[in-house]
Amino acid sequence: MNSAALYTSRIVRVRAAMREQSVDALLVSVGHDLPYLVGYHAMPLERLTALVVTSSKSTLLVPRLEAPRVEHHASVFDLVSWDETQDPVAIVASLLLDSKRIAVGDQMWSRFLVDLLRQLPGRDYVRSVDVVGPLRASKDDAEIAALAAAGAAADRVAAQLQRGEIPLVGRTEAEVSADISARLLAEGHDVVNFAIVAAGENAASPHHHPGRREIRRGEIVLCDFGGTMNGYCSDITRCVHLGAPPADVQRAWSDLQRAQEAGVQAGVVGGTCESVDAAARGVLEGAGWGDYFIHRTGHGIGMEAHEEPYMVRGNVLQIAHGHAFSVEPGIYVSGKWGMRLEDIVVATTNGPQRMNHATRDLVVL
Repeated sequence: MNSAALYTSRIVRVRAAMREQSVDALLVSVGHDLPYLVGYHAMPLERLTALVVTSSKSTLLVPRLEAPRVEHHASVFDLVSWDETQDPVAIVASLLLDSKRIAVGDQMWSRFLVDLLRQLPGRDYVRSVDVVGPLRASKDDAEIAALAAAGAAADRVAAQLQRGEIPLVGRTEAEVSADISARLLAEGHDVVNFAIVAAGENAASPHHHPGRREIRRGEIVLCDFGGTMNGYCSDITRCVHLGAPPADVQRAWSDLQRAQEAGVQAGVVGGTCESVDAAARGVLEGAGWGDYFIHRTGHGIGMEAHEEPYMVRGNVLQIAHGHAFSVEPGIYVSGKWGMRLEDIVVATTNGPQRMNHATRDLVVL
């Protein structure tokens, strides 16, 4: 499918969702709904970029100086550029005059929305994620292939870590983070989104920022990294231990492996998002680690590293074919050590399929 046909099909599906939810217009700005629908990545500027989709028309409004960056698919949307002396919010308002219920992008800057509320009072404003989110959550075959390719590239970096090809002892967490980032780019990623490196007691902080702390022998090192490759994201977490791990760490890792496997196997079409969380959490609670697992089990992934659906207690959304999400239980013992094991999984009619295949053992280096 060529680009114009792809984006046309997505606009058609969005309009169907709009009709189902009695939404008259969709308004998205910066964020990934925009490239998903028309292929354009807006720079997060103080100048407004906006896509307006109504039942009969799609219009992309951009600052004139940004217009050359747009690949204009005339069959998909009209392109309107605005000059520095114009009021872009007024232009958007003119496109929405007949719209009573407007779905607004989550990442649209509040300065523009506040101005729009003044210019179009009395409308019902709702979130665009309720319209576009379910469509983005169910990946098609091409998207699944892109996730698999990004996952394979991340696997290659994880394998380098596990083979001891990334020096650890005596280096700072920040130095290792930079090393992992460079290797992700070398393996085909276009952008590195994050590269968490947490040693010893720092690994007990799930989103630890790698700093100047030197990595030492006799401790666990948690590495959680990912990036964007051809528009789709990778995300993987592996841990290594520098020297023989103590008994409590060995036992915890065994329990963590069982919890992650249970979460993966629960990610079946027709199950619920919270059932994935319950499966992984149940194993850790049964092993006595329940109080040390302090976050949800997973998040959706696609064009963004974190997107719908979320694998968390209370989310009764049914898992559908093409839902892509992480399964990443963790155990965090404050002041001592932490560990996490993460793979990306895609739910299919043939069962859950992992996008990551690097060994899930606690490798000793």
